[in-house]
Amino acid sequence: MAATLHELFAGRTETLGDKPKAEIAYVVLGAVDEAEVRALALAQIPTAYQGMYRKTVTLDERLNASTWKVVAAYEAPEPQQQDNPEPTFAFDTGGGTQHVTQSIQTIGRYGPSASTALGGAIGYDGQNVAGVDITIPVYQFSETHYLAPSYVTQGYKTTLMGLTGAVNSAPFRGFQAGEVLFMGASGTRRGVDVDDRWEIAYKFAASPNQSGMSVGSISSIQKRGWDYLWVQYGDDVDATAKVLIKKPIAVYVEQVYPFASFAGLGIGS
Repeated sequence: MAATLHELFAGRTETLGDKPKAEIAYVVLGAVDEAEVRALALAQIPTAYQGMYRKTVTLDERLNASTWKVVAAYEAPEPQQQDNPEPTFAFDTGGGTQHVTQSIQTIGRYGPSASTALGGAIGYDGQNVAGVDITIPVYQFSETHYLAPSYVTQGYKTTLMGLTGAVNSAPFRGFQAGEVLFMGASGTRRGVDVDDRWEIAYKFAASPNQSGMSVGSISSIQKRGWDYLWVQYGDDVDATAKVLIKKPIAVYVEQVYPFASFAGLGIGS
C-alpha cells in the first residue's frame, strides 16, 4: 500500500510578531524508508501557509517501522523576497555608433579642385570613399522581472537564447515592428527554497524605422530600424572641376537580424 501523509493538528504552533513563524506536524504512514518519506513530504506539504513560506521539512521522529513524524517550518518572507516583487525599469539614450559614407548635406566646399558632384560622399581620396563613424539614435532599455521557478524551466531559458539577437515582428513597448532588438537576458536566483524566485533582467535596444530617405540623387528609401543600409559608388566625371569622382549609383537595405515574436519572453507587449 502506498504511503500517506496526515496532519497532526495537535502539533501546530504559531509565533506572531514582526516576523511570524509556524510549525506544522505531520505523520507519514506506510512508508518503506526515509527516502519515500522525504519525497512524499516535499510533494504534498504546502509550500505556503498564512502568507509565510515553507523554509524546512524535517523528519522529526521515526515512530515505528513504517511511521514517521515530519515537521514543516514556515517563516514570513524578508521584504526583498515578497511573493511578487514589482518589476523595475531602466533606460539609456546614449546612442550607438554607425559608419556612414554619406552626409545629410554638404554645407561647404573650399579650394579650386572642390567637386560639387560627389553627392555627399565622405572622405573621397580619389579612389575610395572612406566615410566616418557617427553617433546615431539608439534607445537602450532594460526590465527586471521576478518569476516563479516553475516558469523558468530549461525550455524557457532556451527560448531566451533563441530570441537573443532578434527584432520584434509585432509592436512592442510602444515601438513599431522592426524597431526593437532583444539583446539577451541574465538571471539570478538566491536561496534554496523551492519558492525562491528568479530575478531576470531583459535588455533591449530600439532604433527608429525611417522612410523617405535620400542618398545623393536617390530618394524614397525605406529602412527599418535594424536593417543595414549601404551605398554602391560608381565612377563619374566632374565636368566643372575636370576630375574623376565617385558618386552614389545604388542604395541597398539589408535585413541582418531575424524577426521573431517577443511573446515568448512572457513579459507582455
